[in-house]
Amino acid sequence: MPGDSEGGLLYICATPIGNLEDITLRVLRVLQEVDLIAAEDTRETRKILSHYSIKTRLTSYHEHNKARKSAEILNQVAAGAKIALVSDAGLPGISDPGTELVQAAIARGLAVTVLPGPVAFATALVLSGLPTEAFAFEGFLPRQKSQRREALERLAQEPRTVILYEAPHRLRETLHDLEQALGERQAAVLREMTKIHEEVRRGTLASLSEHFQREEPRGEITLVIGGRTRRRERAPVQPEDLVRMVRGKEAEGLPRKEAIRLVSRDMALPRRQVYQAMLREEGKT
Repeated sequence: MPGDSEGGLLYICATPIGNLEDITLRVLRVLQEVDLIAAEDTRETRKILSHYSIKTRLTSYHEHNKARKSAEILNQVAAGAKIALVSDAGLPGISDPGTELVQAAIARGLAVTVLPGPVAFATALVLSGLPTEAFAFEGFLPRQKSQRREALERLAQEPRTVILYEAPHRLRETLHDLEQALGERQAAVLREMTKIHEEVRRGTLASLSEHFQREEPRGEITLVIGGRTRRRERAPVQPEDLVRMVRGKEAEGLPRKEAIRLVSRDMALPRRQVYQAMLREEGKT
């Protein structure tokens, strides 16, 4: 077994995403026995080590120093050291710089093993209540506008359940963008999983967007979104039909924004498509 090797070894260790009791006995033993722990955030890792009275030496390995520290860590493994890699929470290599360290170790022919444990995206998928038979983990959406637009267009056609990570201060923008691109999908926002204030809020992208416009998003957040469902073949909806439906709702006294939202919901179309139809009709594009 890799863990019994006499030579150097890089351990990829999963740590709790919230509740410290979720750590495995094997990870605790390895963290106690290795020569060094490389941590994404040494402050967070010290909380775990202190809780379990582990005194192993720490070094930092994160996005801003990975180019320099990678060679340093792997040189020690090559010389026979046993080193554990941990992230802030969950399994290193999932949306963090651990990926590069694993790839570099493999490229050098060094021994690598993974100690499984908590993973935020898998926990969120099951807790969301959405289909789990097939899913696509996307990590964080791109920040750059053109890349973000391309990613959203691709996700609009994705039939599998989609899982995203997001920072609380960007959740409102992301929910808005998802609703515009994907339409009336079922989704769930999961925050502070396994912690005291764990919350799961389920609904459509529109209802979740409206909720978090009222409530300040807080904590570690994972988004799970239902995939694109197949519908019975029907004649394509023409832009003039969308315009007619929006104007009909406006005639009932609804403001333009609400009329567009209701038409997109009723027709199971992205809100952006209805909005663009109105702009074209009025000669604004």
